[in-house]
Amino acid sequence: MNPPSGTTPQPGTTPQPDDTHCGVQRRGYDDVLRAALADAANAVRPSPVPLAAIERSGRARRRRGNAALVVAGCGLLLGPLAVVLARTAPPPDPVPPPVPVLTAPPTPSPAPAPARVMRPGERVKAAPGAEVWLTEEGKHWSTPEGEQFRSVTDGNLDLTTPGVSRQSEPVGNRYLHSGIYYGTRDAARVEITTATGRVVRAKLLELAGRPDWGVWYATTETPPDATVMGREGAGAQAGTGENADAPTDFIRRVTLYDAAGEVLAILP
Repeated sequence: MNPPSGTTPQPGTTPQPDDTHCGVQRRGYDDVLRAALADAANAVRPSPVPLAAIERSGRARRRRGNAALVVAGCGLLLGPLAVVLARTAPPPDPVPPPVPVLTAPPTPSPAPAPARVMRPGERVKAAPGAEVWLTEEGKHWSTPEGEQFRSVTDGNLDLTTPGVSRQSEPVGNRYLHSGIYYGTRDAARVEITTATGRVVRAKLLELAGRPDWGVWYATTETPPDATVMGREGAGAQAGTGENADAPTDFIRRVTLYDAAGEVLAILP
């Protein structure tokens, strides 16, 4: 109760606010605030929910999960199988060592027979119906056609230079080839090569005390009818150049060797 106008309040007393009036004011403020918040909330429009994207993401996750389960299951199934195969697979067949290829060593050429030392006039059968002998003058030979001679003293042969000569003629069903080798003390072998490439080794004859020359002889098959013997010394040059008038020769060359196989002279 307010004091009468003009009355002074009693000391120690304070005026008290009206509680009912304060409560009404507070409720009015709350209503205003609530209404403002409601208006603000209603003003916000939420975006639509991305249902399609969520559905696609879910399907993708399910597929990945299923694939992972399948791979894991295959691994579990194949693991024991691999172990079984590894344990039961037979060991690989051992690779046999390479078999060495055995090749026959080349057949060495037989050592040349030493020249046969003859007495002057001593005759040697060179072919059926043919003989060869030596004298100090040179080489002699005979066939059913008669006797023939080649000199080593008439100057036709240079006894200071290694060389070889040849004469050829038919004897029966064979051809007899013979000649003189000269100009060297190292002669050890004479070979003749035919037009067919066949090599025939000749036999050698010498006089005692005359190692600077000797006689060789050999026989071959009869050449074909179309091939005839060339003149003496024409050899492979027959039918060409200055030997154009000479028939083709069945003998390609005559070769003189020393004991080491070195060529001393060739008669083409």
